[in-house]
Amino acid sequence: MTLFDTPFRLVALVPAAGVGMRASVHGEGSIPKQYRIIAGQPMLRHAVLALLRDPRVQEVHVVVSPEDDRAQAVLAGLPRTLCCPVGGATRTDTVLNGLKQAGLAPQDWVLVHDAARPGLPQEALGRLIDACLKDGVGGLLAMPVADTVKYDDQQGRVARTIDRAQLWAAQTPQMFRAGLLLQALLQAQTCKEVLTDEAQAMEAAGFHPLLIPGSGRNAKITWPDDFAWVETWL
Repeated sequence: MTLFDTPFRLVALVPAAGVGMRASVHGEGSIPKQYRIIAGQPMLRHAVLALLRDPRVQEVHVVVSPEDDRAQAVLAGLPRTLCCPVGGATRTDTVLNGLKQAGLAPQDWVLVHDAARPGLPQEALGRLIDACLKDGVGGLLAMPVADTVKYDDQQGRVARTIDRAQLWAAQTPQMFRAGLLLQALLQAQTCKEVLTDEAQAMEAAGFHPLLIPGSGRNAKITWPDDFAWVETWL
């Protein structure tokens, strides 16, 4: 039985309402990083195309700021893609607004993917969907931490070294039941929790998301130098 033989929907959300200041350089801060050109196309378009490569993703909803004047042109011609100008002040607000607008049933699935991860391989996305469809909650792509991790004493010195044996670096997409994610995000918003990903909201609500091996090519563009090396495999 495939996803399309069931009453469940699978919709992807791409929160793209931010400006990505850490990736700005040489006066380019006025251009949100999701619209920077990489390998001939805006980064946002690469990220959406990566999601569309799996036919089980029925729609991709790109959630942008109401003042955004670039997204429609960047997404023009892409199938199964909607531009949703309901982005908020924070990532949590943006994802929550996009989730509400999507009109999903509680048992539907939602994938949340960073616009700044243009290199998502199709096989990694497939692994995530395959694993989550067999689970009641969902999970996320992640990579075991390879580097030695130091804890800062807040005075510019090492306080201690952290055992990396059980550490994973979270990636996106992150895939959850729509109803569970909605409630977790509403709870986080009420508690004024600052979230860096959706799995954190699920954890705070008492769930334990699956960890599914991701890919080094699914790296997040954060710093100015990241554009050049990510471009080498796009």
